[in-house]
Amino acid sequence: MVGDFDDRVVVITGAASFVGEAIGADLVAAGARVVLGDRDADHGAFAAARLGDSARFVETDVSQDADLDRLISSALDEHGRLDGVVGVAADFDDQLLASTRELWDRVLDANVASAAMLTTKGAAAMSAGGAIVHIASVSGHISQPAHVVYNVSKAALLMLVKSSAHHLAPRRIRVNAVSPGWMWSRNIERRYGTRERADALAAEFQPLGRMADPEEAAHAVAFLLSDRASFITGAELLVDGGYSTIGPEALGQPFEKVRTIE
Repeated sequence: MVGDFDDRVVVITGAASFVGEAIGADLVAAGARVVLGDRDADHGAFAAARLGDSARFVETDVSQDADLDRLISSALDEHGRLDGVVGVAADFDDQLLASTRELWDRVLDANVASAAMLTTKGAAAMSAGGAIVHIASVSGHISQPAHVVYNVSKAALLMLVKSSAHHLAPRRIRVNAVSPGWMWSRNIERRYGTRERADALAAEFQPLGRMADPEEAAHAVAFLLSDRASFITGAELLVDGGYSTIGPEALGQPFEKVRTIE
């Protein structure tokens, strides 16, 4: 995709994450200039430094409208235009049905309301032909034993993408989602320690036998932002290694267990 984003400017929230930086790297390699936003100032600044002169970091809390305004303004003030927005920021906190109202409010604010504000503010700064991509999740489609609040928030985000695509279509601004399954991230690294252990666990749920690399989700985002996806809007691109293709029999584990009992 070298040259696909020449002279284009893209804002990325949650850019201090593995996938946020990977998205920035893909876009810079394709000619874009990127403005990275995240509340993690240390990792965000390191990401911008690794991406080079085409990247700038702006400390940003997506739950604060003033921060989002400053992030968008930074792109406009420095580059004079905004062509794309990528929403990566997410709150993963979840206490299942024991989650307090405060937790619900915080997660829904970060994962849904803030995504809506980013969409609205980003679209207002774009001209026709702009594109917005949100990182959603396969968790937005199914119930999972370790999550309730997160899944509800991602389901809502997917509807935000559809509704925004509908309402921004007259302005020729496209809105889409990329939904990863299990993907290597800072959270996964903290929880499981090594990539090998995480891949072994992911192999039970993803037919391709491992979790996604951040770069694999980034390639999907870059495609949806590009002119190659010029007639795609309101869509969800799954980058889940086949997670969504399997049902309750999964990869045969129940059958193997029954056969063992017999």
